[in-house]
This record gives sequence, C-alpha cells and structure tokens, in this order.
Amino acid sequence: MEKYFFTYLGKTFIERLIESLMPAVDEIILVAKSEEHCERFSHLYGVRCVHDIRKGTGPMGGLHAGVGASRGDLLFVCACDMPCIDTRVVSALFDALGMYDAAIPSWDSDMLEPLHAVYRKDPLQRYLEDPPSLSLRNMVKSLNVVYVPVSQIRSIDPDLSTFTNINKLEDLEDLPKGDQP
Repeated sequence: MEKYFFTYLGKTFIERLIESLMPAVDEIILVAKSEEHCERFSHLYGVRCVHDIRKGTGPMGGLHAGVGASRGDLLFVCACDMPCIDTRVVSALFDALGMYDAAIPSWDSDMLEPLHAVYRKDPLQRYLEDPPSLSLRNMVKSLNVVYVPVSQIRSIDPDLSTFTNINKLEDLEDLPKGDQP
C-alpha cells in the first residue's frame, strides 16, 4: 500500500505531514523505496526525496537513508502513515532532547514511539552504519534516551491524535472527521 497518497480531510497524508512539519524543522527528507518512487514526489515543494540504500530492511533502511541525507544535527523522524502529526508535539520533543541522543514518546516501558521521535544525528548515524539487528527496540536501547511520557504530550494534544497511524485501509474509517492542527 502506498500510504503517502491516502487522503484525509482533503489532503494526502504526505501533504499533511509536510504542512505539519514545515514550521518545526529546517528540512524535510522523504525516503522512498526506489529512485522511481522518488519521481512521484517531485511535485512536492520543500521536500527532498532519497531512496533506500539498504533494500528490504524496513524502517531501519529508511532511517539509514534519511539520516545519511540529512544536513541538520537534530532530526525528527516519523512514518508516512501518520496523517495527524501535531507541530506543537514535534517542537516539544525537540525541547525535551537536552543533551540526550533521542527524545522518544513512551506510553509505558514497553510501548514506545521511535518513529515519532527526535534524534541527534551523530549517535543515530553511528548505530545505523552497522546495526546488529533490524529491531527499532534494540536501536533505542543503544542510545542515551529521554522518554517523554504521553501523559505529558496529552497536555499539548489532548486526544493524542499525533500518534494516529494507518496500517490498513479500514483504519481510515476511524480517523477523526473534524479539523486537525
């Protein structure tokens, strides 16, 4: 499924993500699976598209390509299936980073949001150069992380809609019908 192009409240997921991220970041890098897929995004203003270097490695491959292409020292990473990213939450994660390698939202000690988090480029890139596994959990454990409780994020985003992700077409029906930030 090409979730980038699912539509929600009149915009594609990728258009919504770009609109939400523009005020909070200096650059937006979209990672696609191939050079041909990058061509599908050439019409998007303010976005640089790169493709997976390590094919078939899932989110770790996307992180590897995106981090390698980034120019900044601090990075917000998210998945393309999150149409309700809240700019204020992204900014709060940057603020929470401090001297840590990553600021990652946590529901509890087992449920984390590593694909809705802020990372310091250098430690993340070092890990991604030769990861011992494709597990995001192992990646997170290798970094010096500040965990941001979702209860704290709820003060910014009461419904926690920023964490909404769409895994299958049926999930589109569960998205809120009203305006989103």
